[in-house]
Amino acid sequence: MTELEKMQRAKMYMDKLANGINTLNDLPAAESDVINNIRISRCLFYVSDILRQVIESNGIQSKEKSTKKPFFLSVDSRKQFSFSATPISISETTKRINDLVDVDRYKKLKHTDITSWLIEINALEVCSTADGTTVKRPTEQGKALGISTEKRIGRNGEYTGVYYNREAQQFILDNMDTVIATISDKSAAKPENQGLPWIPAHEECLVDLFQKNVPISEIAATLSRTETGIRDKLKKMGLIEHRSDAK
Repeated sequence: MTELEKMQRAKMYMDKLANGINTLNDLPAAESDVINNIRISRCLFYVSDILRQVIESNGIQSKEKSTKKPFFLSVDSRKQFSFSATPISISETTKRINDLVDVDRYKKLKHTDITSWLIEINALEVCSTADGTTVKRPTEQGKALGISTEKRIGRNGEYTGVYYNREAQQFILDNMDTVIATISDKSAAKPENQGLPWIPAHEECLVDLFQKNVPISEIAATLSRTETGIRDKLKKMGLIEHRSDAK
């Protein structure tokens, strides 16, 4: 593994941790978990952004950005996809796709690119759990495509995961052009957390930054949301009465 690949992996873990995700099983961490502490979360966001800048400079701390083209997978390459006869996670599915990509020329596909698209076509839905966290689950349409849930045992005990059988893997491959088009449409730098439910750690961070008079633009960048989304949340929390209250 190259140093750049190590940094990419490190950033992946940082992003998950910063968003309150347990990196061992890709499930939301408990609210009491240390990674949901506001100070830790802010530090993780900061480190993730530093890694992003270095990665975009091909591993060199430089202002020159990466010249890699957006993710692309040729039709011929898709034919080489290694299907799994047993259901696999979306992370594993994405990994097998990226194994076919010329990573020296093209950016890798993110598993969130696929799940976001599946949510858009109503194959997946975001559900709230009893403890207030959110998880993705297949809809009836998704189940018909071959997406299912299954209880498995991880390092931290039993958990419920979402898995994709061979038919579901084929469905993703057959619609790769649509996935790529969706990525392109969103490449206008749509904030990563735009439209996602708020978690307690992010709400605490929002309140903390707002009370310290941090500009809305900087708060939006820190929490990976739009300025409109930040103002709307502040209004719902009773911290501002009008959008003009927060410059």
